[in-house]
Amino acid sequence: MLSGSLDTCRGDEIRWITSMKKIKIATIRGIGVYLHWTFVLLVVGIFGFYLYQGNDLAAALVGVGLILAVFGCVVLHELGHALTAARYEVPTRDITIYPIGGIARLERIPEEPMKEFWIAVAGPLVNLAIAAMLAGMLLFTDGALSPMEILQPDGGNFVATLMWLNVVLFTFNLLPAFPMDGGRILRALLATRLDYARASQVAANIGQGMAILLGIAGFFILNPFLIFIAIFVYFGARQESQQALMRSVTRGVPVRQVMLTRFVTLKSTDTLNEAVEELLAGSDQDFPIVDNGTVVGVLTRKQLMKALAEQGRDTPVMEVVETECFVVDDTTMLEEVFSHMSQYQCSTVPVVRGGHIVGLLTLENVGELLMISSALKKAGRPGEVKSVLATHGSTPAR
Repeated sequence: MLSGSLDTCRGDEIRWITSMKKIKIATIRGIGVYLHWTFVLLVVGIFGFYLYQGNDLAAALVGVGLILAVFGCVVLHELGHALTAARYEVPTRDITIYPIGGIARLERIPEEPMKEFWIAVAGPLVNLAIAAMLAGMLLFTDGALSPMEILQPDGGNFVATLMWLNVVLFTFNLLPAFPMDGGRILRALLATRLDYARASQVAANIGQGMAILLGIAGFFILNPFLIFIAIFVYFGARQESQQALMRSVTRGVPVRQVMLTRFVTLKSTDTLNEAVEELLAGSDQDFPIVDNGTVVGVLTRKQLMKALAEQGRDTPVMEVVETECFVVDDTTMLEEVFSHMSQYQCSTVPVVRGGHIVGLLTLENVGELLMISSALKKAGRPGEVKSVLATHGSTPAR
C-alpha cells in the first residue's frame, strides 16, 4: 500500500508514529528503506513456531526464508509506487516494512486523479509481474511442476508458494477499500467526475461497508485474522476520509488564519522552574524561546519533563530546547507547513512576520480546524469554514 504521507493525522498520532523505532536496511534511488522493529519479532516468532511444531532446523529456516522473500516482494511493491510517483515529480520520503505490509510515504498526493491512479496501481502490478515470472519458472524450467500442480498453492514448493502469495498480494491490494491500493484507485476514478473530498468520502464509505461485511464474516466463521483485517480496513477508511477533508480545508489557507495568537514566550536565560510555572498557569504546552524578538528555539512539554527528571530546576531552558525546528512566515500556505511539521517531527512551529514572532502553529491547531470543518459540514454549512478562518486571520496578533 502507499500513503499520501502521514501529514493529516492528529497530533498525538503523528508523535506516536514518528517515535516508533525503525531499522534502515537500504537506500534505493535515494529512498530510504526501513524495517519496523516488530518485523524482527515476526521473523523470530515464525522460526520458533516451526520448531515448536516439531519441524527440524532446515524446515524452520525455509519458513523464515519464505517470509523474507514475501517481504522482499513487498519492498518491490512499494518501490513500484515510489518510482511511478517519481515520474510525476512526487518525491517519496521513505519506505517502511511492517509485519502487516509496507508503506511508501509520498510527499503529497498528485492533484490530477489519473496520476494518483497510476501511482496506486503500480504496486499491485509489480506483484502480478512477479507472480507471472515465477509461474514461467515453474512451467519452463526442467523438472518444474506441471500446470495442474501449479494450481495447488499448498503443494509445498517454495517457488509455487511464493507465486501464490504474490497473487494474494495483488488481489488483496485491489480491494476497493482504504488503506489498500484499491481504495486509492477507486478514489482516483471517482475524482475524474467528483471533487476530491467527495470522491474520498464515497470511497471511504465503500471501504467501511466492506470492512463491516468482513468483520461479520470473520465473526461467524470464527476467523480472528479476518476480524483484524476488518478493523484495519475500517479505521484506514476513516483516516483517509479525514485526510481528504483536511486537504480540502487547508488548500489555499495561509498560516496566519489558523495560528495561535495568544501564547507565552520564554527567554533563553529563563530556567526550567519558570517554564514549569508557565505550564501550570495556563494551557500552553510548548514555549518558543525568544531573545530580542528573534526565535532561538522551542521548548516542548516532552523536553521539559525529561529535563526535570535529569537536571536541576535552575537549569537554563536553552540547554534543553529544540533548536532544529523551523519557523515560518505567516503568509506560508498551511498545507506546505503541515507537511514539513511531519517531516521534521515538530509539534509546534513559531510563525513570524518581518522576522518577529506573531503566532504559533501546533498540531492541535490543525486538529481543531478539522473538527470545526466537520461540525459545519454536518450542519450543512461547509462554506462557512473559510469565513471563520478569514475572521481569525484578521485578528491582530498579541
